[in-house]
Amino acid sequence: MHTSLLHTAWPQVAEALLAANVRLLCDSHTLSALASLPNPPAKFSSHVQPSTESSYSTEHLDLMMSVIALPSLHSAIQFINSHSSHHTDSIVTESESAASAFCRGVDSAGTFINASTRFADGFRFGFGTEVGISTGKIHARGPVGLEGLVIYKYAMRSKSENGHIAGEFGIGEGKRRFKHAAIAATNVPF
Repeated sequence: MHTSLLHTAWPQVAEALLAANVRLLCDSHTLSALASLPNPPAKFSSHVQPSTESSYSTEHLDLMMSVIALPSLHSAIQFINSHSSHHTDSIVTESESAASAFCRGVDSAGTFINASTRFADGFRFGFGTEVGISTGKIHARGPVGLEGLVIYKYAMRSKSENGHIAGEFGIGEGKRRFKHAAIAATNVPF
């Protein structure tokens, strides 16, 4: 979160996240901005907690977000490069130059602009079922041709006025179905 947004956009963003039952782990600046509001957001006492240093390098695997206020895009890029998994990172911005600097400066396999990081999935990229996740820059060992030495970085930009989110896959109302077919194999062919 850019520090200039602490008393304008941040309370509205936090309110929307809390309404969606997201727990917030906040640094002192973002926590103070919420605590100083005349009417703190609903769920403030139960869903807003101070962050720790490890909050920013932990993949929460839950409806939880670690929030920090930083004074510049440059400091945000440095922070992300020091604390992220280097898998997928996203920026929410209206600035073309900030979006470009973010995509070029963040050292992650995927950098997204105004889009959910949930789009970073092998199935959504058309690779089929994901069998693993690699955050390494070079993956091959032994004799390798050119294709095995080339690495990729995916960049995606939402063109929607409100950004994009990833839909749920599975079975049930409102969910997209997987198109995978079972492989009829009873033994390994070699």
